[in-house]
Amino acid sequence: MKKVLLYSLLASACCLPLSSCSLEERSSTEMEKKHYMNNADEAEDVLLGVYATNVSDAMYAYNLSILFALGTDIAQVEGANNENFRIIPTNSFPTTQSEVQATWAALYTGIYRANDFLERVAVKMHSFGSDDEKALATIYIAEARALRAMFYFELVRRYGNVPLITTTAQASQTPETYVQADPVEIYKQIEADLRYACDVLPYAADDTYRANNAFRFSKGAALGLLAKVYATWAGQPIGDSAKWELAANTARVLIESGKHALLPSYQTLWENTCNSVWDPTESLIEISFYSPTGTSGSDPVGRVGKWNGVKTTAIAGIRGSCAGNVKVVHSFVLDWRAAENSGDLRRDLSVANYLYNNDYILYAASASDSQTDAQAKDADATKAQKGKQNYTPAKWDIEKYVTSGKLINNDKSNVNWYVLRYADVLLLYAEALNEWHQRPTDEAYAAVNAVRRRGFGNPANTSACDLPAGLDTEAFRQAVRKERAYELAFEGHRRHDLIRWGVYYETIQQTKQALASWWTTDSSDFNYVVARFTVKGKHELFPIPQRELDLCKQFRQNPNW
Repeated sequence: MKKVLLYSLLASACCLPLSSCSLEERSSTEMEKKHYMNNADEAEDVLLGVYATNVSDAMYAYNLSILFALGTDIAQVEGANNENFRIIPTNSFPTTQSEVQATWAALYTGIYRANDFLERVAVKMHSFGSDDEKALATIYIAEARALRAMFYFELVRRYGNVPLITTTAQASQTPETYVQADPVEIYKQIEADLRYACDVLPYAADDTYRANNAFRFSKGAALGLLAKVYATWAGQPIGDSAKWELAANTARVLIESGKHALLPSYQTLWENTCNSVWDPTESLIEISFYSPTGTSGSDPVGRVGKWNGVKTTAIAGIRGSCAGNVKVVHSFVLDWRAAENSGDLRRDLSVANYLYNNDYILYAASASDSQTDAQAKDADATKAQKGKQNYTPAKWDIEKYVTSGKLINNDKSNVNWYVLRYADVLLLYAEALNEWHQRPTDEAYAAVNAVRRRGFGNPANTSACDLPAGLDTEAFRQAVRKERAYELAFEGHRRHDLIRWGVYYETIQQTKQALASWWTTDSSDFNYVVARFTVKGKHELFPIPQRELDLCKQFRQNPNW
């Protein structure tokens, strides 16, 4: 770990393109690094420094996992205003917003580190002693390219028009010389990097090269991410429908490999990720915040489960509090509770209608209610409406799932974050087949029904909960979209899905109307603040950070910012 942190510090000293860095700093840093990476072990240390990019607040510890994922039809920030941290989830932030700048910089930090690793390993590989060491180095190159692709994928779908930087030399340019690439060129670079990774990396189950591949890129991870990239490329704003065929065929390779599968129990996913249990059966890309010391010092920690988990009060010496600042949009709960979804076990594993004070308490309860009374109020859509606006995600229920090493901390946790699961790929496969063929194929039905059967806890693998046969293209499209909401709720995919489907603004407005129809007390009091600020043709992308516009004179701002 010390070697990883050392290299991370060396790399980050001058890794931000579009920033100033003194010649003295650059020279000193380069002198330190040129003496490193002389064998495969040292190369791995440097590679782990690239992975370490992912655990900062600007990355998956907070911004990419929680803060930037809110403002949808299923999840919103708590509160009735847009003050403080609420400014981003309500789409009311300016181009100067610090978090928008910090995530842009962190992603380019990761890209610089990946570029630096790739250049140095290319120079040093000839000195690696054995064929085994060279084979390992080739795998490390594929990992670095996959990471670079992931960083660029986050950039292009969030910021749109971004500079393409594939060498460390480009990071030395003066800001005035930077230009924004056409997003298609960014996608082509992502495609090239992931295709290389797919060709070189082994499946996790077949990996005899790396001593430890936990939370590392594998062939399955690269294939799954590439399928998601193609599906996003096919959608808005680019709309290259030819990519649906590539999305389907890429996902098919992963599915037909038999190397990954759905876990039998949906709950096991959350038991695993809350306890840093690496199971590549379903987990394709997962960010680890495991802390061997159980402290929030130098070990990687995030806000997963603290901000987007079940609201929990602190008990001195036993547990910290959980803010529960992510709230479930109640029209989503009402939809999921419809009769046709009866038996879907995922709902109560995903939505917490409870909090932890000293005990487990239902939000619908008042001080005089029995448990039976509270349950009746919870089931009655017209009762306890203000309480129901406080329902939170339940997937990262620290009190329920974490078995040891809880952080006695009110803000940080060691709960991991899934970036990509096999279930996501199955649903992308079903979607891509339907869009490519303009009809749902048997394989498309099989993929989505596999996800549904697991979700309904169907150990007999029967058709009781399958989608109806004979759906046309549009009906199947809507069914898959709804299934993605249920299966992947609160996991950071919904906003991106709505944007690539071209319905983000419309969905926000429809959700506002659904909440107004549900709310019976005061139609102005259901606290869906994001609808007041969201603008069509603007909030599908974040702004280019104002600092970059000020420095890089050739940059142009995204529409309507």
